Amino acid sequence: MVTALCILAVPVIILIVWAIMSPGKIRTYDFPDSISEKFVMDINGAPNGFFINGKNKDNPVLLLVSSGPGTDDYFLTDKYKDMRIEEDFTVVYWDYRYMGIAYAKNAEIDSINIDNLIEDAAAVTEYLKERFNKDKIYIMGFSGGTHIALRTAERYPENYYAYIGMAQVVTKSEENDTLIYNFMKQVFTERGDKKRLKKLEDSVDHLDGGNIKCKDWYNYVKLLHESGGGTIYNKTEFEGIDLPIITCGCYTVREKINYIAGMKMYRNTPLARELEEVDYRKSIRDIRVPVFFISGEYDYNCPWELVEEYCDTVNSPKKGFYKISGSAHSPLWENPGSSCEALRQIKEMTING
Repeated sequence: MVTALCILAVPVIILIVWAIMSPGKIRTYDFPDSISEKFVMDINGAPNGFFINGKNKDNPVLLLVSSGPGTDDYFLTDKYKDMRIEEDFTVVYWDYRYMGIAYAKNAEIDSINIDNLIEDAAAVTEYLKERFNKDKIYIMGFSGGTHIALRTAERYPENYYAYIGMAQVVTKSEENDTLIYNFMKQVFTERGDKKRLKKLEDSVDHLDGGNIKCKDWYNYVKLLHESGGGTIYNKTEFEGIDLPIITCGCYTVREKINYIAGMKMYRNTPLARELEEVDYRKSIRDIRVPVFFISGEYDYNCPWELVEEYCDTVNSPKKGFYKISGSAHSPLWENPGSSCEALRQIKEMTING
């Protein structure tokens, strides 16, 4: 009987500890003009979530469009304490409709499409311009969020000092899959990892001309994490994503559960289908604002070679490509020194332009 009670007590204790670890608090600062806010508000008829951090509200505003699509990125800011982008910008981490802290069980899934999200981004931009008394702001897409941010900057260039693509998605073509495959094959071969080499071969189709097509993107990315080129350099999916979400203090337990539910939901939306085949080298060649790209040197989720090529070919008033050493898919958090310096340079090149 005592043993049974002890067994029953274990999950209760785990939940209590988890709740203590999950206060739902974000970074704060002891400065009179600083800002630290977390809230949900209606944008175009749907709930949207916001984390806002800044040491001085007079700084330029940077709208960070979350990854995935459908993945809230504030957990990385919570984990990597050395990332201090808020010293130079008022940073707005945006959870777009029905994701992250804005998740709702009764979400209108059919409304989650690229056009609505572009218009949501434009409405969020207008809100931020008015609230912080700015004529323009910066917009930065991260990974899957680059789909939304890039297209918003193209449609509404008058709103932005610059577009910044971090881990920019360029194409979903076989060329993308082939670069990922070649990277993983080299890593697993050098390790002598026959088990993963077999898994790699089982996960792809070899096409005419030597190109590769992955059969299942999510399993392919899981292998990529195991090769070191995933979200965080040389960390597995569990180490780089799952564990930091579970242990972070910026979400409550309920918000963490909703976070996961929102991620799964976003895989089955009109947006997911719309983004199955894209190639911005063909569809977006001209952008009427400065554009800059930041990639990790080991990023093969969004291979940096394709990003550099896209930067070279896109037409823009100003442009630049930054390859950040010692990082994979999340350079802002993995190497905050170099990434934040790149953002300072971008600000200096564009704020008065």
